[in-house]
Amino acid sequence: MSIFVTLLADVLVAVLLVATIATSIRLSRRIAQLKGDETALRQTIGDLMVATSNAERAIVGLRGALAECDRTLAERLGTAERYAADIAAQVEAGQGVIARIGAIVAEFQPGAQARSEGRTQAQPQAPIQARPEPVPTVAAPAVPVLPESPNGERLGAAAAAALAMSERALSRVRSRAA
Repeated sequence: MSIFVTLLADVLVAVLLVATIATSIRLSRRIAQLKGDETALRQTIGDLMVATSNAERAIVGLRGALAECDRTLAERLGTAERYAADIAAQVEAGQGVIARIGAIVAEFQPGAQARSEGRTQAQPQAPIQARPEPVPTVAAPAVPVLPESPNGERLGAAAAAALAMSERALSRVRSRAA
């Protein structure tokens, strides 16, 4: 019986040895696979680090570009505001000139003197109405008709020039505002 027990022990050791060898082979394959994955993982990590450094440099560049754009935009807005204020002042001055020219032209129109003299000499005969009637508005011509005189022609030309200048300034303001 001792041979049988020895033989059985040897067979058991051989089976365990075969199982150990099979397990070792499987573990060796898994380790080789993990080492391959580790190499791929290291390469992926390296690529991610390069991409991260590129992104950081790009962000720094974008921040610089954004600061430059902000500064340039602020300068241009300041310039545009100054131009808008200048143009508004010029338009206002042009409207004042047109009003003065219109007053001068109205003063030299025939019938204007007769109307103004009639008002100063005669007192109004009609009683004052409690409620004034609405006066229909009539579009005034761009350049008033002047009597034939050298001064009238010059005043008409000056009025036309002032009107053209104010319209051009107004169109500039509107185009810059758009």
